[in-house]
Amino acid sequence: MDDILLLEAIERYLSGDMTETEKDYFEKLRRDTPEVDQMVVEHLMLQHQLEAYATRRNIRHQLLETHAQLLQTGEINEGGPVSKKAQIIQLFHRYKKVTAIAASVGGIIALFISGLALYFSSSVTDPKLEQLGRDLEAVKQKQKVQGSIINEVKTKIPQNARFLSGGSGFLVESNGLLVTNAHILRGTGAVVVNNKGEEFKASIVYIDHERDLALLQIKDEEFSALKFLPYTVKKSNANLGEEVFTLGYPRNEIVYGMGYLSAKSGFNGDTMSYQVQISAHPGNSGGPVFNRNGDIIGVLSTRQAQVEGITFVVKSANILRLVAALKVADSTYQDLKLPTKSALNGLNRESQIQKLEDCVFYVKAYGK
Repeated sequence: MDDILLLEAIERYLSGDMTETEKDYFEKLRRDTPEVDQMVVEHLMLQHQLEAYATRRNIRHQLLETHAQLLQTGEINEGGPVSKKAQIIQLFHRYKKVTAIAASVGGIIALFISGLALYFSSSVTDPKLEQLGRDLEAVKQKQKVQGSIINEVKTKIPQNARFLSGGSGFLVESNGLLVTNAHILRGTGAVVVNNKGEEFKASIVYIDHERDLALLQIKDEEFSALKFLPYTVKKSNANLGEEVFTLGYPRNEIVYGMGYLSAKSGFNGDTMSYQVQISAHPGNSGGPVFNRNGDIIGVLSTRQAQVEGITFVVKSANILRLVAALKVADSTYQDLKLPTKSALNGLNRESQIQKLEDCVFYVKAYGK
């Protein structure tokens, strides 16, 4: 497709001017052609920057108009003599009006400064990564909106500890060994919750901060080991454009998301990660990312700030390295074997999810 025609198509796609048939064709082109997808993302970012610039110009124009009006009415004086009458007559009534105007101008200036700060912070520095763990305040706010309270009575978090952060995790061994992100485990311990709302005590057995991965072991009499895990951990790299899906806990219930692999490297060319086009939110961190056959290709970790849908996934090869390191560090895990056979290949998505739900957990990290 000619570059000019492609840019015109991107403009029509982002403005919503395409017909449904054109839109379906273009979205397929995005999925199959990473270069086109990247152009769409960059064009969207450019649009946002232009809109921000237009907003700043409008605010500046409003400030100048307000300033001129204040000079004309005599509410402000630029260097001229100030009469005693202006200082003392009807102070209360005069200040009511001036205060209202000052408040309006102050609000406009505050917005203007905030806009400038946002503009310069985003244009001078590279886009930052956002970790996708759920922090305590976000959880409190969400549960307040839902009309519920954080469960402090039935929880297995110790009484002298408090909930610090949350995310997702998944089993790599049927007896309760889970993988999650290291950045989720802010405190000294964790509990995990299954898709039925049952909470289990867990201990942190290994952390690899360099790869942002960690292993948790469920140690709870109420936990019943699964008969087997229905998926495998993929040893080779995933393919560009490959359809992927994830399960995780951005809410207090398990949530499904679908997307595709848009780059074989992560943020700034990080070779330990993939770039995936998928919607992700705080709480998705640590969640498994599957290919269409149900093989785990990685662990969802971060997303690109201010750009919708660009997320980064720690490659599955790093899970294998993590488990190998655990075997060396702790002799009790020397006989640990990851699942080698998939029961998901050939199943439709609904059937795959039904078999996977019991394997994905909500991770709650706690500390003092």
